[in-house]
Order: sequence, then structure tokens, then C-alpha cells
Amino acid sequence: MKRLPPLNALRVFEAAARHLSFTKAAEELHVTPGAVSQQIKALEEFIGTPVFRRHKRALLLTDEAQASLPVLREGFDKLADAARLLAARADSGRLTVSAAPSLAAKWLVPRLDRFHERHPDIDVWISADMEVVDFSIDDVDVAIRYGPGGYAGLVVEHLMTETIVPVCSPRLLTGEHPLKTPQDLVHHTLLHDGSPDKDDSSPTWPMWLKAAGVKGVDGARGPKFNQSSLVIEAAVAGRGVALAKSQLALADLEAARLVIPFDMTTPSAFAYYIVHPASRSSSPAVKAFKAWLHEEAEASSGSPSLTAAN
Repeated sequence: MKRLPPLNALRVFEAAARHLSFTKAAEELHVTPGAVSQQIKALEEFIGTPVFRRHKRALLLTDEAQASLPVLREGFDKLADAARLLAARADSGRLTVSAAPSLAAKWLVPRLDRFHERHPDIDVWISADMEVVDFSIDDVDVAIRYGPGGYAGLVVEHLMTETIVPVCSPRLLTGEHPLKTPQDLVHHTLLHDGSPDKDDSSPTWPMWLKAAGVKGVDGARGPKFNQSSLVIEAAVAGRGVALAKSQLALADLEAARLVIPFDMTTPSAFAYYIVHPASRSSSPAVKAFKAWLHEEAEASSGSPSLTAAN
């Protein structure tokens, strides 16, 4: 085996090169700037050439050091993958799944009992977070992402499509101002989904009202929620009418806590995808979980609940 530079010195160099600062690298690594300087010196002595140069008090990389960074980062990623493979047997009974909070709460968690019945030896840990998981640093086996697809460097499998539908409590279909046609929205509160999906194909209320030919309704009025699950819960509580992601509203539609008051469905350009590093492809737990997810997605896509109440 070829003689390699000290791994810790390479790790310190990568952090210092990313920040172009010994001080910021020290803060990230929880060491002193002096310790960073010593590791950089040790690396330079090992390879026999400087990796940094100073120019007008700024810290800059040498051309050779700059060229080495992508290869070094790829090497660290492969080391992390190797470590996960080495630890796979010890963690074979645990599966960590990353999903957005709304998908986790409204679609994934309510179904997990069926997975546990089939695989009682696998403990599923749910990591619900709005941030996109970084498999190179996060302890996550598989993620479910809502987006346009095409996640470079990862194994990607299409899980299910999504549509946007108007939903409301059944109570709004009767009463003083029964909701029977889109024009009746003039008497009802509009609930807005402000989740940060960046999906331009998902209609806002002004877009939806214009497409429906509704006049005299201010599409900007009404409360706004930063998660899809919250706007659905507000609709269940009878606070107004929401434009909801149909897969997330499905359980409430099936339980008759929500209805679709009129048949105006908008397909989304985004979809749900299963993603994971290639290093997790051979994991029996990941294989079992993916197979189960596809079964659940197929069942939910064929649900008869996604039809208008009128």
C-alpha cells in the first residue's frame, strides 16, 4: 500500500481550504487555530510543498492544492461509504429515513404499522426535517424527496405522483353559504399552503381562481401556513378551503374529515422519489423498506377518495 499523508491532516486541510480560514476551520473542527496550523504544516512537510499562500492578508490555495480538492472530497465520501458498509451488520436492525415533516406526518407515519408487522426486526427511525439530507455527513439510510427528480450521485426511484386539489370540511357543504360551485368561495376563507417546495406548477389561489373563471374573490386573502400538513389540519378544522397535495390529504379524505367540493385537479410537475447512496443498495433493510414504500404508493394512487363530493 502506498504511504498516505496523515488522515487528520487531510481532514484539517479540507476544512481550511473550504473556508479559506484557519480560524473558521478551527471552529468547525472544535480545535484551536494553532492546532490547524500545525496539521497544515505537517501535511506540507509530508508532501514537500506548500498548500496555501498569502496574498494581501488573504489566504489562498496553491494551484496544485485547488486541483486536489475535488479528488480529496470524493475520497472522504468513499471512506464514509466504506465505514457505513463496515457498520452495516451492527446496524442491520435499524433504518433511518429522512422525509419532510408534512409527508412524514400525513403519509408515512400512519402507514408504518404495516411495515412493522411485516418486518418486526427492523426499527424505523424517522428524521423529519425541512432541510435536504446530505448523505455524506448525515446518518441517514434512505430519504423520500418531493421535487423534480434528477438527484445527481444518488440512486433514485420514482415513488408516486402528486396532484393539487381543493379540500374543505364536509360542514362547509351545508349551512348558510353552502359550497357547491367555485363561485361560492366568495363566502369562504381561503387557506394558503406556503411550504417552500419551489414548485411553479403548483397553483396558488389567484392562479386557481383565474383558471376556474371565478370573479369577485380576492385570492390573496386568508391565512398562510409554512407546512402542507398545517394547511390540511386547518381545513379539517373547518377554517376554510385549502389547495392541498392530494397524497397528503388522502387519509383525511378517506376518513371523511375532508371532502373535495368541486372537481378541479391540477397535476404537479413535482413527484415523490426514494433516494439513497449506492452504498446502501445492498442493505436488506433498505431493500425491504423500498419494496414496501412502492406497495403503499401504488395502493394510495388508486384510492377512490380523490373524487369531488358534488
